[in-house]
Amino acid sequence: MHRIGRNIWAIPEGYIPSGSVSQERPLVSHETACILNAGNVPARIELTIYFVDRDPVGPYVIEAPAQRTVHLRFNDLVDPAPVPRDTDYASVFVSDQPIVVQHTRLDSRRAEIALMSTMAFAQS
Repeated sequence: MHRIGRNIWAIPEGYIPSGSVSQERPLVSHETACILNAGNVPARIELTIYFVDRDPVGPYVIEAPAQRTVHLRFNDLVDPAPVPRDTDYASVFVSDQPIVVQHTRLDSRRAEIALMSTMAFAQS
């Protein structure tokens, strides 16, 4: 397998709405980082969250097994602190192995559910 990806990724736009049309997990408003580790070695990833008006929080430590994908919901992060709802933030991922990161948001505050997905920015 060819090594694909980069070691540093940034998602400059983050926001988790507190409202949802349902409390069933698939319909709860959320942000997700879809992480691909296509390599042969597990990746140890440190995630830091940045805010407009306060100090950064992190690192959150994520493991991405070799040749696997991890769909990390920001809503599920708790250590060192939960990611606040209704708050603008950005995130930076630093990995010891090349990975690929995609950002997805599900906004279900209204019945007309909105889904957005984009590639994160990779440090070359």
